[in-house]
Amino acid sequence: MLTGSGLSGIPVLLEAAQPRYRLLAGACAGLRRSRRGRWALGAGTGMVTLALAALAARHFAAMSWPLSTRQPGLLVGAALLLVLAQALKAFGWGRLFTRSERPTPLALAAGNGGAALVGVLLPGRFDDAMRVAVVRRYPGCPAGVRVLCLSLVMLGLIDSVALAPLALAGAALPGIGAGARTGLAIVAAGGIAAAAVISILPRLAASRWTLRFRLGRWVSPRTTSPRHATEAWALVSACWLVRAVAFFLLLAAFGVGYSIPLALLLLCTGAAAAALPVGLAGTATQVGAGGAALVATGVGASQALQVAVSAGVLGVMTGTAVLVAAIVWRSSLALLPSRADLKSLA
Repeated sequence: MLTGSGLSGIPVLLEAAQPRYRLLAGACAGLRRSRRGRWALGAGTGMVTLALAALAARHFAAMSWPLSTRQPGLLVGAALLLVLAQALKAFGWGRLFTRSERPTPLALAAGNGGAALVGVLLPGRFDDAMRVAVVRRYPGCPAGVRVLCLSLVMLGLIDSVALAPLALAGAALPGIGAGARTGLAIVAAGGIAAAAVISILPRLAASRWTLRFRLGRWVSPRTTSPRHATEAWALVSACWLVRAVAFFLLLAAFGVGYSIPLALLLLCTGAAAAALPVGLAGTATQVGAGGAALVATGVGASQALQVAVSAGVLGVMTGTAVLVAAIVWRSSLALLPSRADLKSLA
């Protein structure tokens, strides 16, 4: 235990340590301003990204590699569609911020890419932590951690609303069993409930009862308006529709056939598995749920596993590609001479 004299000495120690912290902060700032420092930061960031990508590759090397098919064109088309879906999701996420706190679409796309990468290695819900970490640390991000967390809650609700029409369409189409129809109906019901919550939130945030609390006064100006919620819903719906087309191509690439109901079932099952609060690695959970859903409809176990694992692998690969592209783009901008450097050279 600390005695009274020990406690009294703590402020003295903190005061003595302040110059060291100031010196360290000054050194970091100088490192960032110098050209060599920017090169070092860019190289360090690239090494960390490559290390994460290597861990992901090692993870998939231990399992059967499914991306071998006689129709590689379909795989390329599916991968390009998944990259487009990443962009649409980033723009939709951006509509959930106020104008003064809105990160750039590239930062949000990098956050989604980082979430796809970390989903291979860590359990569910760590992907959201990765989104917050990547976007918050991205240069020029005006949003704080609390704002990013609030936006992710809203994004989850928007995701549920956007999936509801697709789930209803999948449940109405022929070709799937009663259990799959029930699951799709549950996903659709969750989307309807999420739509009700989104419509109520602006009124609830502006109520006198909410404004009595400090948290309520902070949330009220940051609550998504109906207009911005509609814009986000349209962009996120386009994202899920593009992903459904990608899964439609994957089913054909592995011999299952061009099946819209199965593509919607695979999409909604993976999304529902990703929403679980706990579980195994996020990608593994989605792969297992998607494969089980396909097997339940009568698809062969081998084909179902190939399709499900391929969807997970392509998701991780495209997400990693987006993350690396965002880091390289930002690093290249940081390595360019600043205006102050150009003036000094002139």
